Amino acid sequence: MSQFRLDASIRVEGSHSREIADIVEHEWRTAHPQSPVVTRQIGIDPVPATAWATAVKATFVPADDRSPEQLQALALATAEADQLIEAEALLFAVPLYNFGVSQHFKTWVDLVICDPRMRSGVEPATAGKQAVLVTVRGGSYAAGTPREGWDHATAWMRRILTDVWKLDLKVVESEFTLAGVNPAFERFKDLAQQIRAAAEQTAHTHGRNLAGTIRV
Repeated sequence: MSQFRLDASIRVEGSHSREIADIVEHEWRTAHPQSPVVTRQIGIDPVPATAWATAVKATFVPADDRSPEQLQALALATAEADQLIEAEALLFAVPLYNFGVSQHFKTWVDLVICDPRMRSGVEPATAGKQAVLVTVRGGSYAAGTPREGWDHATAWMRRILTDVWKLDLKVVESEFTLAGVNPAFERFKDLAQQIRAAAEQTAHTHGRNLAGTIRV
Protein backbone atom coordinates (compact mmCIF):
# COMPACT_ATOMS: atom_id res chain seq x y z
CA MET A 1 0.00 0.00 0.00
CA SER A 2 1.18 3.53 -0.60
CA GLN A 3 0.23 7.15 -0.86
CA PHE A 4 0.94 9.11 -4.03
CA ARG A 5 1.74 12.79 -3.50
CA LEU A 6 2.06 15.35 -6.27
CA ASP A 7 3.41 18.89 -5.74
CA ALA A 8 3.00 21.53 -8.44
CA SER A 9 4.61 24.46 -6.63
CA ILE A 10 7.68 25.91 -8.33
CA ARG A 11 9.07 26.64 -4.87
CA VAL A 12 10.39 24.30 -2.20
CA GLU A 13 11.11 26.67 0.66
CA GLY A 14 8.21 28.91 1.64
CA SER A 15 5.60 27.03 -0.39
CA HIS A 16 2.22 27.27 1.32
CA SER A 17 0.74 24.40 -0.67
CA ARG A 18 3.63 22.14 0.32
CA GLU A 19 3.38 23.11 3.98
CA ILE A 20 -0.33 22.36 4.16
CA ALA A 21 0.08 19.14 2.18
CA ASP A 22 2.79 18.15 4.68
CA ILE A 23 0.08 18.09 7.34
CA VAL A 24 -2.02 15.66 5.31
CA GLU A 25 1.02 13.49 4.68
CA HIS A 26 1.97 13.59 8.37
CA GLU A 27 -1.45 12.20 9.32
CA TRP A 28 -0.99 9.44 6.73
CA ARG A 29 2.50 8.55 8.00
CA THR A 30 1.31 8.57 11.60
CA ALA A 31 -1.37 6.02 10.79
CA HIS A 32 0.74 3.99 8.35
CA PRO A 33 4.38 4.36 9.39
CA GLN A 34 5.52 1.41 7.30
CA SER A 35 3.73 2.48 4.14
CA PRO A 36 5.66 4.37 1.45
CA VAL A 37 4.80 7.79 0.09
CA VAL A 38 5.58 8.08 -3.61
CA THR A 39 6.26 11.70 -4.52
CA ARG A 40 6.07 13.51 -7.84
CA GLN A 41 7.54 17.02 -7.92
CA ILE A 42 6.14 18.36 -11.18
CA GLY A 43 6.79 21.98 -10.20
CA ILE A 44 10.55 21.44 -10.16
CA ASP A 45 10.74 18.31 -12.34
CA PRO A 46 8.00 18.99 -14.90
CA VAL A 47 6.63 16.77 -17.62
CA PRO A 48 8.25 17.79 -20.95
CA ALA A 49 6.01 20.31 -22.68
CA THR A 50 5.98 18.32 -25.92
CA ALA A 51 5.19 14.93 -24.36
CA TRP A 52 1.41 15.25 -24.52
CA ALA A 53 1.21 16.23 -28.19
CA THR A 54 3.68 13.50 -29.11
CA ALA A 55 1.71 10.89 -27.17
CA VAL A 56 -1.60 11.98 -28.68
CA LYS A 57 -0.24 11.75 -32.21
CA ALA A 58 1.23 8.33 -31.45
CA THR A 59 -2.23 6.93 -30.72
CA PHE A 60 -3.13 7.43 -34.40
CA VAL A 61 -0.04 5.57 -35.62
CA PRO A 62 0.18 1.75 -35.82
CA ALA A 63 2.31 0.46 -32.96
CA ASP A 64 5.01 -0.90 -35.26
CA ASP A 65 5.33 2.44 -37.04
CA ARG A 66 5.74 4.68 -34.01
CA SER A 67 8.88 6.77 -33.77
CA PRO A 68 11.27 6.50 -30.79
CA GLU A 69 9.95 9.86 -29.57
CA GLN A 70 6.36 8.63 -29.73
CA LEU A 71 7.21 5.42 -27.91
CA GLN A 72 9.01 7.42 -25.24
CA ALA A 73 6.03 9.77 -24.77
CA LEU A 74 3.60 6.87 -24.48
CA ALA A 75 5.88 5.14 -21.99
CA LEU A 76 5.99 8.32 -19.92
CA ALA A 77 2.18 8.54 -19.93
CA THR A 78 2.02 4.94 -18.72
CA ALA A 79 4.57 5.58 -15.96
CA GLU A 80 2.76 8.68 -14.72
CA ALA A 81 -0.59 6.87 -14.73
CA ASP A 82 0.93 3.85 -12.97
CA GLN A 83 1.84 6.00 -9.96
CA LEU A 84 -1.78 7.06 -9.57
CA ILE A 85 -3.25 3.65 -10.18
CA GLU A 86 -0.88 1.74 -7.90
CA ALA A 87 -1.42 3.98 -4.85
CA GLU A 88 -4.23 3.48 -2.37
CA ALA A 89 -4.48 7.17 -1.42
CA LEU A 90 -3.75 10.32 -3.39
CA LEU A 91 -2.61 13.81 -2.38
CA PHE A 92 -2.33 16.77 -4.74
CA ALA A 93 -0.83 20.15 -3.78
CA VAL A 94 -1.47 22.70 -6.52
CA PRO A 95 -1.27 26.49 -6.08
CA LEU A 96 -3.14 29.04 -8.19
CA TYR A 97 -0.84 30.75 -10.69
CA ASN A 98 -1.91 33.84 -12.64
CA PHE A 99 -5.59 33.13 -12.04
CA GLY A 100 -5.41 29.68 -13.65
CA VAL A 101 -4.26 26.13 -13.14
CA SER A 102 -0.53 25.51 -12.91
CA GLN A 103 0.86 24.80 -16.38
CA HIS A 104 2.85 21.94 -14.88
CA PHE A 105 -0.28 20.33 -13.44
CA LYS A 106 -2.25 20.83 -16.66
CA THR A 107 0.55 19.28 -18.74
CA TRP A 108 0.77 16.34 -16.34
CA VAL A 109 -3.00 15.78 -16.40
CA ASP A 110 -3.07 15.92 -20.20
CA LEU A 111 -0.35 13.30 -20.41
CA VAL A 112 -2.00 10.98 -17.88
CA ILE A 113 -5.24 11.16 -19.87
CA CYS A 114 -3.31 9.73 -22.83
CA ASP A 115 -3.15 6.45 -20.93
CA PRO A 116 -6.14 4.31 -22.00
CA ARG A 117 -6.91 3.48 -18.38
CA MET A 118 -7.39 7.15 -17.51
CA ARG A 119 -8.82 8.85 -20.56
CA SER A 120 -12.11 10.70 -20.55
CA GLY A 121 -15.12 8.58 -21.41
CA VAL A 122 -13.96 5.35 -19.78
CA GLU A 123 -14.28 4.06 -16.23
CA PRO A 124 -10.90 5.25 -14.89
CA ALA A 125 -8.62 2.93 -12.99
CA THR A 126 -8.68 5.46 -10.13
CA ALA A 127 -12.46 5.35 -9.65
CA GLY A 128 -13.39 5.42 -5.97
CA LYS A 129 -9.89 6.14 -4.64
CA GLN A 130 -9.65 8.54 -1.70
CA ALA A 131 -7.88 11.80 -2.50
CA VAL A 132 -7.10 15.21 -1.03
CA LEU A 133 -6.46 18.35 -3.07
CA VAL A 134 -4.62 21.22 -1.37
CA THR A 135 -4.84 24.50 -3.26
CA VAL A 136 -3.72 27.98 -2.19
CA ARG A 137 -4.21 31.47 -3.58
CA GLY A 138 -2.13 34.60 -3.06
CA GLY A 139 -5.14 36.89 -2.82
CA SER A 140 -8.82 36.33 -2.21
CA TYR A 141 -11.36 35.35 -4.84
CA ALA A 142 -14.32 34.94 -2.51
CA ALA A 143 -17.81 36.21 -3.25
CA GLY A 144 -17.96 39.99 -2.99
CA THR A 145 -14.22 40.54 -3.47
CA PRO A 146 -12.91 42.60 -6.41
CA ARG A 147 -11.59 39.43 -8.05
CA GLU A 148 -14.54 37.17 -7.46
CA GLY A 149 -14.60 34.66 -10.30
CA TRP A 150 -10.94 35.11 -11.21
CA ASP A 151 -9.96 31.70 -9.84
CA HIS A 152 -10.11 29.63 -13.01
CA ALA A 153 -8.23 26.68 -11.52
CA THR A 154 -10.11 25.15 -8.61
CA ALA A 155 -13.30 24.28 -10.49
CA TRP A 156 -11.27 22.75 -13.32
CA MET A 157 -9.22 20.63 -10.93
CA ARG A 158 -12.39 19.43 -9.20
CA ARG A 159 -13.85 18.52 -12.60
CA ILE A 160 -10.81 16.44 -13.58
CA LEU A 161 -10.26 14.75 -10.24
CA THR A 162 -13.90 14.14 -9.35
CA ASP A 163 -15.77 13.79 -12.63
CA VAL A 164 -13.13 12.48 -15.05
CA TRP A 165 -10.99 10.38 -12.71
CA LYS A 166 -13.89 9.73 -10.29
CA LEU A 167 -11.90 10.21 -7.12
CA ASP A 168 -13.55 10.53 -3.72
CA LEU A 169 -12.10 14.01 -3.28
CA LYS A 170 -11.70 16.30 -0.28
CA VAL A 171 -10.35 19.83 -0.77
CA VAL A 172 -8.27 22.09 1.48
CA GLU A 173 -8.18 25.74 0.42
CA SER A 174 -6.22 28.71 1.74
CA GLU A 175 -6.09 32.34 0.61
CA PHE A 176 -4.15 35.56 1.15
CA THR A 177 -0.84 33.71 1.15
CA LEU A 178 0.78 36.93 -0.13
CA ALA A 179 -0.16 38.78 3.07
CA GLY A 180 3.12 39.71 4.71
CA VAL A 181 4.89 39.49 1.34
CA ASN A 182 3.03 41.91 -0.91
CA PRO A 183 2.47 45.34 0.73
CA ALA A 184 -0.93 45.54 -0.97
CA PHE A 185 -2.13 42.74 1.31
CA GLU A 186 -0.65 44.09 4.55
CA ARG A 187 -4.05 44.98 6.03
CA PHE A 188 -5.21 41.39 5.56
CA LYS A 189 -2.46 39.75 7.65
CA ASP A 190 -4.76 38.90 10.57
CA LEU A 191 -7.39 37.49 8.23
CA ALA A 192 -4.72 35.52 6.39
CA GLN A 193 -3.60 33.94 9.65
CA GLN A 194 -7.17 32.94 10.45
CA ILE A 195 -7.66 31.42 7.01
CA ARG A 196 -4.37 29.55 7.26
CA ALA A 197 -5.24 28.19 10.70
CA ALA A 198 -8.59 26.95 9.40
CA ALA A 199 -6.90 25.36 6.38
CA GLU A 200 -4.40 23.57 8.59
CA GLN A 201 -7.20 22.21 10.76
CA THR A 202 -9.02 20.99 7.66
CA ALA A 203 -5.79 19.39 6.45
CA HIS A 204 -5.47 17.48 9.71
CA THR A 205 -9.06 16.29 9.43
CA HIS A 206 -8.81 15.23 5.80
CA GLY A 207 -5.43 13.62 6.43
CA ARG A 208 -6.81 11.50 9.25
CA ASN A 209 -9.83 10.57 7.18
CA LEU A 210 -7.59 9.66 4.24
CA ALA A 211 -5.44 7.46 6.44
CA GLY A 212 -8.48 5.92 8.12
CA THR A 213 -9.98 4.68 4.87
CA ILE A 214 -6.96 2.45 4.20
CA ARG A 215 -6.62 -0.75 6.18
CA VAL A 216 -3.35 -2.65 6.49
